[in-house]
Amino acid sequence: MAMRSVNVNVLKGNEILAKDILTASGIILMSEGTVIKKEYISKLIELGITNVFIKDELAMGIKVDELTEMKIKEQCQETVKETIEKYFFSDNSELEKLKVVADEIIFDILNEPEVMFNISGVRKKNEVAYSHSVNVCALSVLIALKLKLSQDKVRDIAVGSLLHDIGFNYLNFDVHNETYESIYKDEIKVKEMKKHVIYGYTSVEKETWLSAVAKDIILSHHERIDGSGYPFHLVGNKIKIGSKIVGVCDEFDHLVYGLHGEKMKVYKAIDYIISQSGVKFDYEIVKIFNESVAAYPTGSTVITSDKDIAIVLRQNTKCPTRPVIRLIMDRTGRYYDKWIELDLTKELTLFIEDTKDI
Repeated sequence: MAMRSVNVNVLKGNEILAKDILTASGIILMSEGTVIKKEYISKLIELGITNVFIKDELAMGIKVDELTEMKIKEQCQETVKETIEKYFFSDNSELEKLKVVADEIIFDILNEPEVMFNISGVRKKNEVAYSHSVNVCALSVLIALKLKLSQDKVRDIAVGSLLHDIGFNYLNFDVHNETYESIYKDEIKVKEMKKHVIYGYTSVEKETWLSAVAKDIILSHHERIDGSGYPFHLVGNKIKIGSKIVGVCDEFDHLVYGLHGEKMKVYKAIDYIISQSGVKFDYEIVKIFNESVAAYPTGSTVITSDKDIAIVLRQNTKCPTRPVIRLIMDRTGRYYDKWIELDLTKELTLFIEDTKDI
């Protein structure tokens, strides 16, 4: 079924919901097929739901199976949440279950060798921590596979990335209930937050089932090749490849979702990562990252260099900044009588300038 994600603030009423809206505990708030009435919109905003999936004429032709983030997140997020929380409350037998989640993510990506990671930039307030870990894992696995790392190394990276932020559970304040300003204006909180890598590593150090690669990711995913990272200010090849990969993916997800900083549009977050290639991040890893992530996610609305409004229908896997789009509205705000589909790898004088919500 064709669907697209739209910001709740642009809903006008009478849109048809294309995907169930669930609470954190899995209860259906609004089921697929529901006609969204005007009075529902304010309630959705009140519940912290920023985007919903709708089906309409604009969504026709969107290749839904490319919405990688959505599919993986639904499958794995709740398992990661339950497993880590049980471990935190002293059920040490639980944590090893994350191997199963890691294997599911690896399997999904291996079954779609040409898949491009589509990140929505939409996340409910109550799913910040675990959705972040699953996203970082999926993208890290995709990059590790493209780097042709061994099967064991890919699995170790998957498990390590699922656990990379486990140390946040041991901070003396709840980082996810804090704003960027409230943390970074308080030097004590900044120092405490940076300790999450030490707390995390210490909490799993004696877990014999967990590989050295995974433990190093927990400890070193904030190290940067120029020595500007933490906790040990490692440089260059002193940082292991698993931690380098997860470091890139972690930073990207933080930027797109505004975790402890200002939220960026996807293409701008990619530009930032590229700008730090060879500076903070490994050049080869950034190269593969750039080839693997859709700069303009499938289903998003974009503005072209001709000032037309278009919907992204599908990706060109060899050229992530030049997807296939459908022109729907001209620069005057008039909808086209007949939509025009353009492959930007063939329309070399036309570019995407920005994204927007409609």
